[in-house]
Amino acid sequence: MKTGLVLEGGAMRGLFTAGILDVMMEEGIYVDGLIGVSAGAAFGCSYKSGQKGRTLRYNLKYAKDKRYCSLYSLITTGDLYGADFCYHRLPEELDIFDNQAFTENPMEFYLVCTDVRTGKPVYHQCETADYTTMEWFRASASLPLVSRVVSVDGYELMDGGIADSIPLTYFESIGYEKNIVILTQPKEYRKTANKAMPLAKWKMRKYPNMIARMERRHLDYNSTLDAIAGRENDPNLLVLQPECPLPIKRIEKNPETLQRVYDMGRDLALRRLEEIRAFVG
Repeated sequence: MKTGLVLEGGAMRGLFTAGILDVMMEEGIYVDGLIGVSAGAAFGCSYKSGQKGRTLRYNLKYAKDKRYCSLYSLITTGDLYGADFCYHRLPEELDIFDNQAFTENPMEFYLVCTDVRTGKPVYHQCETADYTTMEWFRASASLPLVSRVVSVDGYELMDGGIADSIPLTYFESIGYEKNIVILTQPKEYRKTANKAMPLAKWKMRKYPNMIARMERRHLDYNSTLDAIAGRENDPNLLVLQPECPLPIKRIEKNPETLQRVYDMGRDLALRRLEEIRAFVG
């Protein structure tokens, strides 16, 4: 029976997930496969490469760097998170991502994007972390209002969270029968309709299927949460999520806040460590 990790996104809320993953690495707890969406993929890749602490380290160091995430980057490049800086210069030069370890680790790694032409999810397996793979990571985390459409491998892609925010059903469909799902919102959270849809419709006007998907995203997301909540006693599902709303904005530059949210993830993982260990076996 294969065991998987399902990681939702949430921009800087993903540091909560990073705290959990770092504890799992410290304790030598690994699974057979991981699927991540947006920040879940961008931060989760360090779990496969075995680089404990890397996600927190580079976010603390570069959070205030205008090349990393800024209005300056949005105006000058079209991306709030600088495409070249975040997905190429940083992992290749400034805080080197261990591509060899990522490639040699037999754990399967998938990410989710949304095809802007069809509005459907695209599930992509990353076997190595080369330039093209980093473009897939960028696509998975490219939010429509503050990013450009990413062209990679013949697709036109954006944020995977639009089409499948919590890809548990997909992972189960490809053989991952036992799964740890790490969410970045508390149990009572439910998403509301996007207030920025009028602007989104204008910006994405070339992609009607994408607009339709965005309009019902909150309904799809809440339906998935309800399905997960209904499996509370399922022995093949372990849900880890904050016990209260995380005290962080989607875009966060305060190092103390970043550290605090990361520590909240660590704290939860340590308190539930034996449960996690027993579940993974």
